[in-house]
Amino acid sequence: MQLINASFMAIMLIYMEKVGYQDHESASFVSFRFLGVLLFAFPLGLLIKGRKIAPFFKISSIATPMLSLVILEAIDHQNDILLYTSLFLWGLSFTGIQITALPYILRNASKESHTEAITLSYSTWSVAGIVSGIIIYTLNLINPELFNEKLILQIISILGFGCAIFIFNIKHKEIVPTLTSKRLNLKDFDWKIIIKALVPTLIIAVGAGLTIPFIGLFFYKVHGLDSNQFAMLSSFATAIVFIFVIFVPYIKNKLGYKLAIPLTQTIAILALITLAFTEIMPLEFAIYIAMFAYVIRQPLMNMAGPMTSDIVMKYVGEKNREMMSALTAAVWSGSWFISSLIFQILRQIGLQYIYVFLITAGLYFFGVFIYFLLILDYEKKVKLGEIEN
Repeated sequence: MQLINASFMAIMLIYMEKVGYQDHESASFVSFRFLGVLLFAFPLGLLIKGRKIAPFFKISSIATPMLSLVILEAIDHQNDILLYTSLFLWGLSFTGIQITALPYILRNASKESHTEAITLSYSTWSVAGIVSGIIIYTLNLINPELFNEKLILQIISILGFGCAIFIFNIKHKEIVPTLTSKRLNLKDFDWKIIIKALVPTLIIAVGAGLTIPFIGLFFYKVHGLDSNQFAMLSSFATAIVFIFVIFVPYIKNKLGYKLAIPLTQTIAILALITLAFTEIMPLEFAIYIAMFAYVIRQPLMNMAGPMTSDIVMKYVGEKNREMMSALTAAVWSGSWFISSLIFQILRQIGLQYIYVFLITAGLYFFGVFIYFLLILDYEKKVKLGEIEN
């Protein structure tokens, strides 16, 4: 699944640019992927309460690669209606694993191994990013005329069907918590705590949505990096991400949430600001500065994911976890939907990438500060015995 996600994130927009779509048009289409998750996330959070999660994995493992192939044909034939529809359904399909993975881990893994289990789950994105980057670069190196963006993404989409083989062979007996109240009883959730935990995610997600989906376009249009070259750069950066993320439990135990999250994120934001300024640097080697900043930013930014997920799930408590996971996915997708529309408008009026990225950096700084306040509140509640550490 993550092979598809990583490869499409890396080169789909470059493929759309070569087919004839402008970057602001591509942003409009991409927003529909996030709209699908936004609309389905909340109902899914209610639906999985007291139910088995594995069936949702099975549906996603088949639907996602099928829809990936449809998206590629829609781009190739510039069939806008089909492209909007397939991207919307693609977003829905991804929710089957994106939203349910964390509750599944928290249900079935021992409490002592939660941080490690969540870290491993996050690292699947990193491994997929490394593998997909190598596949894209190698195939293009063999025969760039034959292995264009479409054929490479088709090959990776077909490989994605391998997900179903593993999903359908899971023999573990799933632990399903007993449903103690009505599934649609919204009063059963601690909304004040949930909203408080969602605020920093919302702020960071809006900023991320302005940058992450379009970083490949930035390198292509500003620095002339083609899809195979960016895929290799992304693969290298993701390899660093994987190494860093594996050490998250150790870093968390060594530094604690209060230092580990703000420190790693502040350095990552400074790297993003450096990346942004390479657009206006009158230097021949500006591309190398951009590449270096990107490689620094990626691992440090991704290190926060497992730590913030761990602390947030502990903060909201066991009965709110499924809903928190669903709303987190809704917030990310909703924010990215809005951010994609904002990006579309900003690029349509001719605003340079530097200003888009600086807006992102500002939002990141604010979001990290709010996370810091949440960590202080979490530690206070642990001392008072209101939360089990």
